[in-house]
Amino acid sequence: MGDVLLEGAGRLGRIRLNRPRALNALTHAMVGEIDSALDRFAADPGIAAVLLTGEGERGLCAGGDIRSLYEGDLAFAENFWRDEYRLDARIAQFEKPFVAVMDGLTMGGGVGLAGHARHRVVTERSRVAMPETGIGYLPDVGATWLLPRAPGETGTYLGLTGAPMDAADAIYAGFADAMVPTDALPRLVGVLQDLPEEADAEDVAVAIRALARDPGPGALARNRAVIDRCFAFDMVDEILSALDAEGSDFAAETRATLREKSPASLVLTLCLLRCGRTAPSLEDCLEREFHASLAVLAEGDFREGVRAAVIDKDRNPRWNPATLEAVDPARIARWLEKRAAPVFPRHGA
Repeated sequence: MGDVLLEGAGRLGRIRLNRPRALNALTHAMVGEIDSALDRFAADPGIAAVLLTGEGERGLCAGGDIRSLYEGDLAFAENFWRDEYRLDARIAQFEKPFVAVMDGLTMGGGVGLAGHARHRVVTERSRVAMPETGIGYLPDVGATWLLPRAPGETGTYLGLTGAPMDAADAIYAGFADAMVPTDALPRLVGVLQDLPEEADAEDVAVAIRALARDPGPGALARNRAVIDRCFAFDMVDEILSALDAEGSDFAAETRATLREKSPASLVLTLCLLRCGRTAPSLEDCLEREFHASLAVLAEGDFREGVRAAVIDKDRNPRWNPATLEAVDPARIARWLEKRAAPVFPRHGA
């Protein structure tokens, strides 16, 4: 069997990510297969909706295959990211109801596939995160569109710290729409398979709501006031100072978490999040992320972060620069400049 399993079941077109041993990490080839599947399902009048799930019980998708990006050259990364970001944008605009189930772990590229879907389902096992600053990278795949639209400064907090969201947090932050218990997922699949041919987005939403449950309160809502006070600044050092002054255990833990991340990635990420607030479209954010990603791969901390986390697994990255104070603003500004042909020509001028 391949890394992407496709099937038509009743009125439902199914896309199943099939690399469970790798937590369904997304390869360049898988991006192409998913895109081709969307061509097929869009053209099939018998398909009323599309469902994205991950094989195995550990998660939908742990992100992009960062090992291949580490081992490949800049041209490989450019082609991978260009195709991936175009797929993310296509999912956001897909002409038929698109349902993504984020059962288990969903990070990075998995959020790109699921976070822009018309119908986003989490379960009691969901852990959704954009942990890129911890590997010297940046929240991409349209995260700089999603995160600034979370309530208050919760998106800034999530983007900088990479904190995982459970079902309640994912819904609160606008990364998901409903929590369906895992034992109800087979029933959801059955209902979607039985949709009428003329089914629309509201029909699918009704089916999901019928099986959805209240996930209860989450940590984001509980800590919202502190997050809003401390993450309202446009400089990372100001955020750290605010957390230090706050004095709570949550603030202290958050400050310690930020101190572990790549200083340059933190500064770049905060810039991207602030730009995302006023961006006119998802495509504009993806375009900006694309050029910044190429810059970080070429001269930032990405390779060192992947080395420490995935290759050598020593968990001891040597960031360059090592301190926030040493980050050169002019260097960060260069990382935001255009570096290649645009992903979306109408947005890339």
